[in-house]
Amino acid sequence: MPTYDYLCPANGRVVEVSHKMAEQISTWGELCRKAGIPLDRTPGNAKVERLITGGNVLTGSLGAQYERPCDSGPCGAPACGGGGCAFE
Repeated sequence: MPTYDYLCPANGRVVEVSHKMAEQISTWGELCRKAGIPLDRTPGNAKVERLITGGNVLTGSLGAQYERPCDSGPCGAPACGGGGCAFE
């Protein structure tokens, strides 16, 4: 699953989270829930901006929960359906 960096202009913090490409995060409260961090003193409805980055993909080595492409349907990789996952 790709990771994205978000900036909260209200507090100047940049937070990295992973989520599906189609998912939208627009407020500090949504970002904190996704990242598992406290709101602290920033209002939950403060707007956040997704920063343009290289679009990293988490492999699970950081202890984060992740989803392989084949977990939600066939990913199209040659190993899928052949008894293995190309992403392990």
